[in-house]
Amino acid sequence: MKLETRLAAGTLAVALGACGGVQPMTPNETNAAQRQVEAVLDDFHAAAAASDEARYFDHFSAQGVFLGTDATERWTVTAFRAYAHPHFAAGKGWTYTPVERHVGFDASGQVAWFDERLSHAKYGQLRGSGVLVFERARWRVAQYNLTFLVPNETASEVVELIRAPASKTPGR
Repeated sequence: MKLETRLAAGTLAVALGACGGVQPMTPNETNAAQRQVEAVLDDFHAAAAASDEARYFDHFSAQGVFLGTDATERWTVTAFRAYAHPHFAAGKGWTYTPVERHVGFDASGQVAWFDERLSHAKYGQLRGSGVLVFERARWRVAQYNLTFLVPNETASEVVELIRAPASKTPGR
């Protein structure tokens, strides 16, 4: 059975409350879905690097959320697009290059989760993680979470910087 057909069948089963009866994806279906998810994430990053706002935001689910590195950065797609628009319009997108990626799926094949280690020219190594949902015949980002990777040896120093009052934080 084609992946798209199995995914549609999985959606129907969930909608009918028959979630327990959904057969897990076969290894071939899982491999195909993994390639699709990886292609979406690769294009998501490529669109940001190219400052292609329309293509970048087309990868999000309508209810998508982007969690940035700052504690205040929890954006709906609409709010994130408003924030990102001036950057993209000025041709100043962002470049995160995937170095390593892991992808998993629920039994229905409708939900994927991932974590990826990323490389950035200024910030070094970061981690992106999140959830994609299969909707409107393709995979879309429902949540993306970008985090700095803090070595355990320096974690206490970083925590102290975060706890410091804003007036004592270096660079302010």
